[in-house]
Amino acid sequence: MSILDWSVLAVTLLVIIVYGIVRSRGSKSMDDYLLAGQSLPWYHVGLSVMATQASAVTFLSAPGQGFSDGMRFVQFYFGLPLAMVVLSVTFVPIFHRLKIFTAYEYLESRFDVRVRTLTSGLFLLQRGLSTGLSIYAPSIILSTILGWNIYWTNLLMGGIVLVYTVTGGTKAISYTHLQQMAIVTFAMALAGYLTVKLLPEDVSFVDALHVAGKAGRMNLIDLKFDPDSRYNLWSGLIGGFFLQLSYFGTDQSQVGRYLTGQTIGQSRLGLLMNGLLKVPMQFLILLVGVLVFVFYQYNPSPTFFNKQETDKLKNSQYANAYQIAEIKHQNLTTQRQKAVIDMEMALKTDNEAGQEAAGAVLRETDDALKSVKTDVTKLIQKNNPTADTNDVNYVFLRFVLDYLPHGLIGLLIAVIFSASMGSIASAYSSLASTTVIDIYKRLIKSDSDDAHYLNVSRWSTIGWGIFCIIVAQFANQLGSMIEAVNILGSLFYGVILGVFVVAFYVKSIGGRATFWSAIISEVLVVLSWYLNLTAFLWLNAIGCLLVVGIAWLLQRTLFRAS
Repeated sequence: MSILDWSVLAVTLLVIIVYGIVRSRGSKSMDDYLLAGQSLPWYHVGLSVMATQASAVTFLSAPGQGFSDGMRFVQFYFGLPLAMVVLSVTFVPIFHRLKIFTAYEYLESRFDVRVRTLTSGLFLLQRGLSTGLSIYAPSIILSTILGWNIYWTNLLMGGIVLVYTVTGGTKAISYTHLQQMAIVTFAMALAGYLTVKLLPEDVSFVDALHVAGKAGRMNLIDLKFDPDSRYNLWSGLIGGFFLQLSYFGTDQSQVGRYLTGQTIGQSRLGLLMNGLLKVPMQFLILLVGVLVFVFYQYNPSPTFFNKQETDKLKNSQYANAYQIAEIKHQNLTTQRQKAVIDMEMALKTDNEAGQEAAGAVLRETDDALKSVKTDVTKLIQKNNPTADTNDVNYVFLRFVLDYLPHGLIGLLIAVIFSASMGSIASAYSSLASTTVIDIYKRLIKSDSDDAHYLNVSRWSTIGWGIFCIIVAQFANQLGSMIEAVNILGSLFYGVILGVFVVAFYVKSIGGRATFWSAIISEVLVVLSWYLNLTAFLWLNAIGCLLVVGIAWLLQRTLFRAS
């Protein structure tokens, strides 16, 4: 990176942090610190909800996902708008009327303290671990590409957020989210525009989409019902619905976002805004990855996008084998470029037979290139067993560093930091609020004044920040980060959602049945994942239905009198 890039990066991050601290001065009470005094308008709520969900993983891994697998990942979000409607009708008014700090407070009034503690404990475990991944994911890639020390990068990524989270609380988080979303949207749109501009002059945006479609990258909708398929319409609508409903309805990092709304109506509008904008935003981010794929159809592409690992390979005992793989890759790239030119001519002359023939060659060379990459990956693993061999996470950043102008490189690095800061800050706040309200105040010290709990909240934020950074220091070899984070969520969210579904809709089931049902269901969900019985998205629906079904059965048999 140039001096200009470093300057853009530093100024962008400094503006976000200072703006958040200045606008949030005056957090004197628990209500101010944890809920921003329930004073924020709907657009604050909506953008804060979006920024919390859109971590750095979204902007690093999602374009790579589009590059390698096409557009089908967008189906993961198809259940989101439906979940926002359900939340707006049910969860939001209940949480607002009860004037609670966390979602789990409601569970004690409905069941008992055991259910509240278990559910909040599951959340703390899941959110603490996933926040460590949210720190590690961008850190490992930035450290690899830019040559930074991974441990110091984790410290910088996780530590910088603590400054304004501890100082200003939820209001600081919300104000910084506004800046982060503005910067992220502008930078990603500009990156997509410049990617198209880098294509040959006679290749338009529409031409690029045609080429991507013929190469199998515009696979937006898959109507086939297949439980083993990770991404299709049905897994997105059903599994995605349960995941999003649980995430936004029971995960304190999101509940804490929309509890800051001035009124029930403002919180509802914020959630509906998120439901309307999230799918198009994810579509555009994946599309940037597809456009990068098209760019490399006309230009030489790296055999492996993690340059640091291939440089090590060149100086290893496997150098000759790597050189042979490079020659194969170059020959296939030449074939691919010829097929793309043939495709372009066929499209302009409406030659359907030519389009099909060129498309077949593109798909064949694509498969052959993937095979070469697999061979190189095996060589890298032999040479360095601890290497990060998941290329998806490096595609977009390598393209940015190789082809985009200075200044924009710094801005896009700032986007990675900024997006990471947004999700991490919300996580820190939610971990602190759940720890203080559901554990400390309820089970340890229930008779202190507001100033004491405010002080404990700040120290709890620092404690969780340190824990998450430690998790990041030990995380490795997790594959596509955007999938790893969602898999971790799927292991817990379905069970947590099931507890809330019983609480809201099945009044005949009591606390003991729900408590034991949640424990049994969690064990079954983890076993299902470990044995690879189904695609991970379905675990959300399975976990929820297991809790409801087992709780109903236990209530009718063992706990009739409870």
